Amino acid sequence: MEYPISLAVEDFVPVVLTTTGVLLLRRPLASTGVRQGVVVAATLIGTAGFTKATAKLIAATGGPDLPWLRNLLFPLLTLGFGVLCLVAASARIGRVPPWLGYLVPGLTAACALGAILAHDPIPMLLSTTVFATLTGSQLILMARARGDNIAAGLFGTQLLVFFLLGPLASRPDQTVTLQWIEQLCNTAAQAAFLIAAWRLSAATVAAPTDEELIR
Repeated sequence: MEYPISLAVEDFVPVVLTTTGVLLLRRPLASTGVRQGVVVAATLIGTAGFTKATAKLIAATGGPDLPWLRNLLFPLLTLGFGVLCLVAASARIGRVPPWLGYLVPGLTAACALGAILAHDPIPMLLSTTVFATLTGSQLILMARARGDNIAAGLFGTQLLVFFLLGPLASRPDQTVTLQWIEQLCNTAAQAAFLIAAWRLSAATVAAPTDEELIR
């Protein structure tokens, strides 16, 4: 379908919001010595969104369709959220759980093989969904441990919208109106993620001690 330029340009907005939000997580995760992991995750996630939005903008301005550029989305998102969920788990409990250490490379490899065999990157949507869900769950738990239920709710909202947009995006009748709805919902969700990440980064409320939890 033909995209209006305004729709293509708006697609960059959630990319900027998400990437900025991930970068803000460097502060709450810095104590674990994994700051570089957050930067790597932000780079991969940002690049994923940028490639998809750029391909859309090129098509909207009369350029050629570039499926190879569009198809980088899920592989890069898989890698980005895979790194981020490992970092978040390490920050929350002080180490990467063994099951997660096996799951991330194992599922990534399995979905990548499926994508190669199918000549379609869509199998990597599964790994992206799993790792994004694990990341969101870890961030919700971190926010609750710091006493910031608003941030936890915002992270939860972003995760909920992520699941709701899946069925919408898979509809064959992708009209311009429907795509505007999808993109604006995605922008709102990523804005919620950014605010939650900022709150988590700026939080001064210490996590409750064992004695406080017992009381």
